[in-house]
Order: sequence, then structure tokens, then C-alpha cells
Amino acid sequence: MEKQRKLKPWVGWLLFGGALVVVFLLGLMAASVTERRAEIQSIYANKKIEIAEGESKNEIYGINYPRQFETWQKTADTTFVSEYNSSDIVDVLAQRPEMVIFWAGYAFSREYGTPRGHMHAIEDIRNTLRTGHPGVAGANDLQPATCWTCKSPDVPRMMNQKGVAEFYDGVWSELGDEIVNPIGCADCHSAENMELRISRPALIEAFERQGKDISKATHQEMRSLVCAQCHVEYYFKGDGKYLTFPWDEGMAMEDAEAYYDAADYYDYIHPLSKAPILKAQHPDYEIAQHGIHAQRGVACADCHMPYISEGGVKFSDHHVTSPLRNIDRTCQTCHRESEEVLRQNVYDRQSKAVEVRNALEHQLVRAHLEAEFAWKLGATAEEMAPVLQLIRESQWRWDYGVATHGGSFHAPQEITRILSAGMQRAMDARLVIAQVVGKHGHTGEIPIPDVSTKEKAQRYIGLNPEELQQMKREFKQTVVPQWVQSAKAKGNLAV
Repeated sequence: MEKQRKLKPWVGWLLFGGALVVVFLLGLMAASVTERRAEIQSIYANKKIEIAEGESKNEIYGINYPRQFETWQKTADTTFVSEYNSSDIVDVLAQRPEMVIFWAGYAFSREYGTPRGHMHAIEDIRNTLRTGHPGVAGANDLQPATCWTCKSPDVPRMMNQKGVAEFYDGVWSELGDEIVNPIGCADCHSAENMELRISRPALIEAFERQGKDISKATHQEMRSLVCAQCHVEYYFKGDGKYLTFPWDEGMAMEDAEAYYDAADYYDYIHPLSKAPILKAQHPDYEIAQHGIHAQRGVACADCHMPYISEGGVKFSDHHVTSPLRNIDRTCQTCHRESEEVLRQNVYDRQSKAVEVRNALEHQLVRAHLEAEFAWKLGATAEEMAPVLQLIRESQWRWDYGVATHGGSFHAPQEITRILSAGMQRAMDARLVIAQVVGKHGHTGEIPIPDVSTKEKAQRYIGLNPEELQQMKREFKQTVVPQWVQSAKAKGNLAV
């Protein structure tokens, strides 16, 4: 009879050690869960006030959640600067005057500054020349109320009061004393239990049209979807200016373009080239889905709102900002390289995208101006039809690529692909224009006007820079104080 085989001593010790490791890890996980539950219970147990659902004043939430509120207040800080970006306003039209030409006939040609933190949302939309500035001489193109949608937790409150469609169908200036609190707590959280929630109907509606139920999203998915309420491509649909995401065909750049083409939609007709232009907004969420981080399940909040520990309490840092500001709490939670290496990796990706972007802008501005020259020579609509289509496609790709925040890092290959495709279309448009002007007797180079500065470019398209700035000053000194005073009287602002 074969003798029973005995385990070697070292095997037993190995199994014993392995069991200890498993027990230790399970203990850590249980302790973490218990600690997290205790933290949540402590937060709710120590609530000082009950907050009504729909409360939009961020200061009210700060009474119960002081740590989160204090870090949120830091979004007012404008001191951060990286190689290509800043948390303060930078006059992009002054940096790249070609953009004035791209947006001729559209409000962005008046003013376009880089975005600041969430606490500046209301101040910045009041101060920009893009909103039309009602009540001031020369402001005859008032913007719809839809423009407020992503700027304030007062928006869901007003949607509940007026109705969603009725809110969109209003005039921007009519809500100046109602939309007064900057992006904050109620935009992403339920007042009852602070669970993440979707407060903007456009995202829910976009999911529904795709046959998806957003209420089934996981907590990790919600940590991106609350951002996707606003950081997306959208347009104002129909006469009612109903905010809509063009996701019905998919979430790639070409899918949105196909959606717009099928609807024969354009944002404006370019007054120089006469091309029907699509104005991209900021397709941050869509672009991020093409990148490795989103594909690995990393949420927006993981990098832009990293966890922070204070007094034994762990919570999300609500100072929503560039991950490069806190590399030790963002990148280095997964990557083991030094801060210097990780930062340079980001800059390298951005540099490559900027190189292609600059080349595209050089070609596209000439396509617009050369098309204008062709029209003046007597070019026909039939001759110019392929030019207009190429310019439309080129500018859509340019705008889609540059409007996205952080796109050259989120998905560098996708951004470079999009910008490169835009450059090819701009070059093709110029080739067709050269053939058209040749048929009309012009040989040699097409003369290009001097649009080398923001002021020169604005004057060329019919804007007066001095009048624009005067209009802005008058609006800030007259209309805005009236709004603030009225908002305080109505109790819409915390005192």
C-alpha cells in the first residue's frame, strides 16, 4: 500500500504565510469600508442644518460640509500656470488673431478668454462680450437663456419653476438677478444625502435617445457623468433654443458632424467665405472617452478632484483644477515616475498637438480670406460649393480639437488625428480656390489683408475694438450692479 504523501515543511509555512497575507488584506479592506462608513455617518450625524432640495446657495452647504466648501472656494485662485495653460483669463484672440477671422459674424470674434475656476462662472459670463450686453447701445443680438445652463446651481431651480423648455426659450438678460450663484454643490449633489446626481436634463435625454438608462450608472461612472452635464459638445435646437447633445449617431467627432449634416444645421454663415460654420463648444467628455485613462476606468474626479486627508478624515478635494497642480495626489497615485518626468510627459503631448494646431490655423485663415477674394472676383455659387464644404469640415475639426479642455492630454492621438484632418481639408479648399480664381483671370498669389493683430482682424470684419470695450465697461458699471441688488432683495444670494 502506497504511503500517504506528506507535505514538505516549507510548503506548510508558505501556505500559512499566504493565509496571513490574505487575512491581513481582508482586514485592511474591512477597516477601510468601516472607516468610510463611519466617515459618512459622522458627516450626516454632525449636520447642523437640514438643506432643502433645490437649494442653490453654496454657502448653505458649507455649514454642513465645511471641508468640501473650503476647498471649493479655492477655485477662485487664478495663480496656477503651466506651459500652455493658466487658471487666469488669457486673451486668446490677442495671442492668435486668426481666431477673429474664423469667428467673423459670431459673438466669439468679440472676445474669447481662457476659462477660470468654477467660482468665477457667473462673473465671467456677465463680463464677456459674447453675451450681448442688453441695455447698452449697440447690443441688439441678445442671447437666449440657454446660455446660463452650465453656469450655476440656480439653473435647475429656475427649470423647476418655469419648466425646462420655457427656461430655454427665455432671454439671457431676463434672468440676470436669478442666476447668481456660481457652479457649486447643487449642480452635482442631492441636498438630502449628497449623493451624486444629474441636475441637467440634456444629458439624461441624450442617454435616453441612445436607449440607455443613466440612473443605472455606477458611482465611478457618476464621478465623470456629473462633469459631462456641461463639459460636452451641444447646440441650441430649434426656435426654442432647446439644449441638445448631438450624440444620436455616436460620440466621435464624425458622429456629431453627421448628426448636424443630417439636420442641415449650422451656427452661422461666415460673412467672408460664406461657409456654413459649426461652432464646437467643449467636447471634453467625448474626447476623454478616446483616451487610455477613461478606457481604464479613471473618472474625471480621480484626477481633477483627488482625495485629501485632513484630521483623520478623507474627502474629495473640491478645488477642481489641473492635475498638474497636485501631481503627488493625482498622477503619482498610479505612476511611479518623478513629478518632473510626469509633467514633461504632459507637455510633450501638448507640444505635438499645438504644432499641428498652429499649422492648421495658418491654412484655415487663408482659406477664408482667399474664398472672400474669389467671391469678389465673381465666383459662382456652383464653383464655390466644394470650397464651402471643405472650409466647414476644416473649421469643425479645428474647433472640436481646440475647444476641448485638456484634449491633447486626455486623448493625444485622437486630437492630433482630428487637427491633421482639418489641415488637409483647409489645404484642399485653397487648391480649389486657386482653380476658381484662375478661371476668373487671376494668376499668382492671392493677396491677404493684414489681420496680424486682434484689433486689425476685428476692424477687418467690421468690429470696433474701442466701442466693444466701452460697451463692456458700461454694462459692468450699470446693469450688473442692478442685478446683484435685485438678487439680494429676492434672497437669491447668501448675505
